[in-house]
Amino acid sequence: MKSPSKLIVWLKQTRANFLFLAIFLNAIGIGLAYKYLPEGTHLQIVDIVLIIIGTVFAHVSVNLFNEYSDFKTGIDQNTNRTPFNGGSGMLVQGFTSPTAVLIAAIGTLFFSLVIGFYYSVTSHWFLFVIIGIGTVSIVGYTDVLAKYLMGELFAGISLGSLVVVGTFVALTGSYSVSMQNLIPIEVWLLSIPPGILTALLLFLNEFPDMEADKQGGRNHLLIRFGRNIGAYIYTAGALITYIIIILLPLVGISSYWVYIALLPLPLVFVNIRTTLKYNSDIAKLIPALGGNVIAILVTDLLLAGSLVLAVFRV
Repeated sequence: MKSPSKLIVWLKQTRANFLFLAIFLNAIGIGLAYKYLPEGTHLQIVDIVLIIIGTVFAHVSVNLFNEYSDFKTGIDQNTNRTPFNGGSGMLVQGFTSPTAVLIAAIGTLFFSLVIGFYYSVTSHWFLFVIIGIGTVSIVGYTDVLAKYLMGELFAGISLGSLVVVGTFVALTGSYSVSMQNLIPIEVWLLSIPPGILTALLLFLNEFPDMEADKQGGRNHLLIRFGRNIGAYIYTAGALITYIIIILLPLVGISSYWVYIALLPLPLVFVNIRTTLKYNSDIAKLIPALGGNVIAILVTDLLLAGSLVLAVFRV
């Protein structure tokens, strides 16, 4: 069998197909920034591009740290790998080395931090807080957070809600603005659904890996509660996400355009039904894993689109 090219190996190693999540989260923050931009000011394309690059690098970094740790702990060798879980398998197959992966993880984190520090200095100090939480999540997720029932929570916060909030602050912030006036309530509340969805992405993808994760020393929510209760946790999280979206216009926080983000609901209900029924049958659960990825990406993208529609009053 012919070995894949280095490009293909590293695209798989970084889990490039999941990196759209970071870009769509940025898009929500960009939409909010455009909506609340002070009169007479404009968004700069250079800033938008740099912020997206920084976020994607951070996402790549956490994926690579995870790949490195999973190989070192033996999780990769024992996992029930599917297209949605179990890592890339590139280390197990010998296409890359643990040292190369670790160097790439540190390198991408460094470049992400450089961009983050730049905007912390030029925009607002609160970004230092966001960067700190993100760095802890990236470096400590596999070896610390996932062992103490905090992995899903920090993933949702750092690669979900805080990407939206951080993008907004980087594009609109100023040291002359107080914390009280820095972030509108809509930004905070609209960042919650993407945060929950990111946590659910990780959570559902843990179902096939549960036994391997446990053998590797992890103790995440699914290991603690099991697949049956885990299916109900997933259901509750998904329903809460869309209930929040429904409520935001009703309480006068967001435009009714946000309801276009409800379009994936039929797929969400299919995913819920499949998870509740087949949570212990991994082969039959795989369609829900794929459907979950699609529903999350589409919801995030539609949330960003709803902000564009609201601003231009289409």
